[in-house]
Amino acid sequence: MAQRGFILLEIMVAVVILAMTLPILLGLRNRDVEIISHARAMSTATALAHVKLVEASIQDFPLVGEQGGDFTAAQPENLNSHEGLGHLSGFRWTRRVMPTSSNSIREIHVRVSWLRGDDEEAVEMSSYAFLEPNSKS
Repeated sequence: MAQRGFILLEIMVAVVILAMTLPILLGLRNRDVEIISHARAMSTATALAHVKLVEASIQDFPLVGEQGGDFTAAQPENLNSHEGLGHLSGFRWTRRVMPTSSNSIREIHVRVSWLRGDDEEAVEMSSYAFLEPNSKS
């Protein structure tokens, strides 16, 4: 006669296997959430750094010096159109414009930083601004 159902030992082994694997799977899920959050912050910081770099590049000719601040003031529409400014409040920026060996070229460095736990993370970008030659008609 064929045996029907499970014996108690089989059920206990299945429960032990399940009890061992669930914490591992939940830990992996939590790690995934952390990785996604970090990737989102990196993407946001990169976009913000690019905006600050473009702001300096479109000025007539940026003055040598350093500026900084946070992103709680009004921002370009494409950065906060679908969310409030709350997601930008943890980001800070520093823009440093430095002279080069040529008087008609300036080096621009932008750094956007934010806190991730107790550590500070940052994204840095740099570019050059060129003095437009005077056009003579």
